[in-house]
Amino acid sequence: MAKSTIFFAENLRFLRERRKLTQQDLAERLGATRSKVNALESGQTKSPVMDDLIGVSELFGISLDSLVRVELSKLGELKLRELEAGNDVYIRGGNLRVLAISVDRNNNENVEYVPVKAKAGYRTGYNDPEFIAALPKYSLPNLPAGGTFRIFPTTGDSMEPIPEGSDVVAQFVADWASLKPDTPCIVILRESQDFVFKLVTLGQDGKVLLKSLNPLFEPYLVPVEEVLEIWAFYAYTSREIPEQEGDMRQLMRMMAKMQAEISTLRTQ
Repeated sequence: MAKSTIFFAENLRFLRERRKLTQQDLAERLGATRSKVNALESGQTKSPVMDDLIGVSELFGISLDSLVRVELSKLGELKLRELEAGNDVYIRGGNLRVLAISVDRNNNENVEYVPVKAKAGYRTGYNDPEFIAALPKYSLPNLPAGGTFRIFPTTGDSMEPIPEGSDVVAQFVADWASLKPDTPCIVILRESQDFVFKLVTLGQDGKVLLKSLNPLFEPYLVPVEEVLEIWAFYAYTSREIPEQEGDMRQLMRMMAKMQAEISTLRTQ
């Protein structure tokens, strides 16, 4: 039987550089020395010990099978994000990182609520079962079967007419490539201590376009590697009755639209 190609050394270097880490940075995160990281990356260590393999797998959120048997640099960014989210579509094996959920006594998934005070910690605790288990839990009727749902509070007025302070019920998106352009979503960003509620469009250039419903807010791009999770909008609840748009708001909306159209014409 032909010997399988092992890509661990190349993948380790690729993943480190993708995160913009130095060998010393990676060594500190793995609890190793820089010389050991250099030996692993250069292939001098022909048979890495299991502790090193597991440490790298957990750090980068890539399954052991893909870490060793798939040449990750040949994959597109969206496919890499699928691997990091636990959707190992290349190799059927054990994924070390999956979506953390909680269940009730009947083994049914809870709908966790991420309160405002927990928003800052969600970025680091989103895949920690203990953190998720500590969140408030609800059981909502009439949710589609087979989905995982979570509730996120909104801030600001960028998604008007949805009122500020609404609670958005959203469904976990495992396959980002399945998102249609301008899908309303809760987006968890890697470097932000907050999450954003935007219209999401995935580009082919490794960028994610985030747009607001409120035209007074300019759309912007973020690198796809900065996105940790995407939750597609399902419903929202609010204690406010949306007010009818006044003349001034309509005028401001029209002016913003005209400015956007003028900017588009200037770039053509």
